[in-house]
Amino acid sequence: MKRMFAPHGLTLAALTLAVAPFAAPMMPAAAQAGQSDLSRVNAYIRAVTTMTADFAQTDRNGQTLTGRLTIKQPGKIRFQYQKGVPLLIVGDGKALTMIDYEVRQVQRWPIGNSPLGALIDPNKDLSKFGKVIQTGDPTVLSVQARDPRRPEYGTITMIFKRDAGSPAGLQLYGWVALDSQNNRTAVKLSNQRYGVPVADSAFRWTDPRPKGRSAGG
Repeated sequence: MKRMFAPHGLTLAALTLAVAPFAAPMMPAAAQAGQSDLSRVNAYIRAVTTMTADFAQTDRNGQTLTGRLTIKQPGKIRFQYQKGVPLLIVGDGKALTMIDYEVRQVQRWPIGNSPLGALIDPNKDLSKFGKVIQTGDPTVLSVQARDPRRPEYGTITMIFKRDAGSPAGLQLYGWVALDSQNNRTAVKLSNQRYGVPVADSAFRWTDPRPKGRSAGG
């Protein structure tokens, strides 16, 4: 699904900069600040043991889907879509699975092959494959992550609001992911909660395929 959004507090111009494939060369002081920001994002990802949030995905035609996001480190993620949308996306720590209950289809791929791997793998070091994208707003931090050795894994641009009360001083407001087929998915978050109890059963799912095995849930 192709999604676009304008995160709260960001202008469309700032978002355009956030998803630009190349940033302007940074001066030494800016480069040093960029490395500090990358370290802060690393600290955020490692500090978030669990998180829940509401999410909204809006495509370029103005269609919006909403739902509930659940994260549990390492590597577990669940996108539960709004009532009436027969889709579910689950990451179990090793792979991401997209289940379409309407057509009874299941697609599965390694988390490391997805742009989301940069967000839900606390062992990744963003200083090796991430860069800060200038937004023009000192309260907003935008970081683009792409493995140069594996361009087919796509790109993710994570957008944070500086917030002293959040893990590592950052609040994740959303991201824009671009896969190898140039399919863009944008997600905006709200009502973020950290450190909440999350059972492993939240990352199980029922296989809808005929004669398929059940994965729980």
